[in-house]
Amino acid sequence: MAARVTERRARDLTPGGSATFPQPMERVVIPPFSVFLEEHRSLVYRFLAATVGREHADDCFQETFLSALKAYPRLRPDSNLRAWVMTIATNKAMDHGRRASKAALPVAEVPERPAPGDEDGDPAVWAAVRDLPPLQRAAVVHRYVLDLPYAEVAAAIGTSEEAARANAYEGRKKLRAALGGTQG
Repeated sequence: MAARVTERRARDLTPGGSATFPQPMERVVIPPFSVFLEEHRSLVYRFLAATVGREHADDCFQETFLSALKAYPRLRPDSNLRAWVMTIATNKAMDHGRRASKAALPVAEVPERPAPGDEDGDPAVWAAVRDLPPLQRAAVVHRYVLDLPYAEVAAAIGTSEEAARANAYEGRKKLRAALGGTQG
């Protein structure tokens, strides 16, 4: 029996044999930017609305896709496009947070604010999420709002998977404390 199997393998590997070799893998082609934008726009916008608020999400969204457009021609064909664009969005959200913390100036009279958008869920929860430190906020939103696996959360925030888990855990812990432990 073993001799027949060995003979068959040898015959199949010879040039005149009957075996057909698999075709080489086709090269993965990155889609046109417009297709990429349509596929990822709602995910990115939901993330930005959750992290920076709806009033600033539009600006961060535009900055995210402008940066993506500039870097798009340099992408490798095997790139994970969703993780890549979510990393850019995370960085833009953190940049916005840094700018906002530096730009706050006391004023004699508080200017009118735009009406708050229709956020899903309790506005107090979203306010508490926006008060989290940047990495914890990003990890919480990526994991629990966008339902991404920890590997993709880690890629988006630029940490290891263990650090992404720790940031999500610490963020949840701070949210429970801020909300009085009533949210589950």
